[in-house]
Amino acid sequence: MALQDLCKWQAPGNLELLPRLPQAGGWAVPRGCDPQTFLQTHGPRLAHGTTTLAFRFRHGVIAAADTRSSCNNYVACPASCKIIPVHQHLLGTTSGTSADCATWYRVLQRELRLRALREGQLPSVAGAAKLLSAMMSRYRGLDLCVATALCGWDYSGPALFYVYSDGTRLEGDIFSVGSGSPYAYGVLDRGYRYDMTTQEAYALARCAVAHATHRDGYSGGSVDLFHVRESGWEYVSRSDAWVLYSELQKLSELEKQEEEEASQAHLRPATPHRAGEGGELSLGLIPGDSRLPAETETL
Repeated sequence: MALQDLCKWQAPGNLELLPRLPQAGGWAVPRGCDPQTFLQTHGPRLAHGTTTLAFRFRHGVIAAADTRSSCNNYVACPASCKIIPVHQHLLGTTSGTSADCATWYRVLQRELRLRALREGQLPSVAGAAKLLSAMMSRYRGLDLCVATALCGWDYSGPALFYVYSDGTRLEGDIFSVGSGSPYAYGVLDRGYRYDMTTQEAYALARCAVAHATHRDGYSGGSVDLFHVRESGWEYVSRSDAWVLYSELQKLSELEKQEEEEASQAHLRPATPHRAGEGGELSLGLIPGDSRLPAETETL
């Protein structure tokens, strides 16, 4: 509005500028058509795919996501950012339609800023999640597609909420959203602990997204990692998903080899057996082993 006043620009005719989104029944559709029925019949059918996750632990909240933005079989952007900061102590993962997610996060940032100016403090994470779900629920049935995990730290400590565009709002410790979420949940359910160290949490988040990008064709690119602490959110790293998966495969192969060697050593017979032509008996022990007696007698 200030820029329009500066440029002395006026809307043609009697049209008024709308600084807010139109109401649920104010969308431009052919005359005589119901907006919800028209969009369901003639609206575009686009396949969305992504992998985003967030989990709460002792040292804050971890948020991770891949960076591939796709539309059906077309990769629109291999290096997009799917984790959007809202303010210093709050950020959110985005899954669904990219334009819808970006629009509603701008709306949320504006509303939280206005509330902070009125009340003198930022709302809690639960309050931000309730506000977002209430705003989006008015557009239910209009093909709005926004699925987000709000990660933040407020006076009650680390908090995590899942919000969907139909008004759904859930609180929990682990959330994964997107087409790659089943694969990410498999890794998270196996390795998640609330009392993890920070490095263990970083490794778990990277491992979950890397495995999801390997199995899910709509996910890929890199792995973005964020950490929400008491002092605010921190951008940790961006790692190539294929490099991460290759390193994880090498580590798993080394662990399998070590397990096989340990099992073979455990099954090795320790009974005396005759070896060599001199008729000496071997005790089945490795030279230099601490189990060897100080002196051995030759029979």
